[in-house]
Amino acid sequence: MDQTTSSADLAIIMPDPGDTRLTELVGGLDHNGAAVDIRVPVERALTLYLNAQEIVTMMTISDYPEYLALGYLLNQNMLLPDDVVTEVEHDEDLQVVVVRTERNTDYEQKLRKRTQTSGCAQGTAFGDLLEAIEDISLPASELRTSWLYQLTRKINTTPSLYLEAGAIHGCVLCREGTPICYMEDVGRHNAVDKIAGWMYRHGVDPSDKILYTTGRLTSEMTIKTVRMGIPILVSRSGFTAWGVALAREVGLTLVGRARGKRFIALSGQERIIFDQDIASVDEEAPRSRRKGAEHDD
Repeated sequence: MDQTTSSADLAIIMPDPGDTRLTELVGGLDHNGAAVDIRVPVERALTLYLNAQEIVTMMTISDYPEYLALGYLLNQNMLLPDDVVTEVEHDEDLQVVVVRTERNTDYEQKLRKRTQTSGCAQGTAFGDLLEAIEDISLPASELRTSWLYQLTRKINTTPSLYLEAGAIHGCVLCREGTPICYMEDVGRHNAVDKIAGWMYRHGVDPSDKILYTTGRLTSEMTIKTVRMGIPILVSRSGFTAWGVALAREVGLTLVGRARGKRFIALSGQERIIFDQDIASVDEEAPRSRRKGAEHDD
């Protein structure tokens, strides 16, 4: 892994709604009884091994399996920052991805303490993750409201699987107002794990980054963002009480309900610089609205 690589040197990764592996056409009837054909995301099982040990089977759209595997292990504190990854092998036919490291690993006890999280598609967390973020100190970066409006507008107008087929979550790594890595999956935990794996593979510095998610700001999303060393987490959706409490405890800037010219910050407000005249910001276009928007209004 090249620790000196900067985000400016990396190709921007964006969704590919034209990838025929990720959606399929399904026929049905609409509310008028008329025949319709719509595109829907395809879920596939992917079993992750760390060396010789089976860790988890995930439901995923199966793009970027290497990043998903690495990011999952990192965010679950099973792959350590100084671990040497010798190989990541993906067998598409067997639907298996194997991460091999120089360090011998055995997580039998840890696997017994799994907890299903509030994330869709059955996210999981492990008992020692709260302890793993206790000593993390997040960098003193800033969030300009002009960046916030720029990145949300760019994300909402980027061609994506969501706009093509719906029923999917997105997570986007941004620097200032520019998206640099946009991942989608059936669960937001998968999407953020792909970003974590991508950052790990390319040695991306998290200190000046913003993580955007289309999903709720839960305890799981807070923990994963902190584990990744990213100081700012933004969502177009709402909050959970524990997600907010954890963010306040570790000093994470938490911004939710970010749609159009509106947003609410419940943690880390000291990082926000109000440099944008909101009179010049447009409301969100109907095509960009996602589930739950009417609830939060």
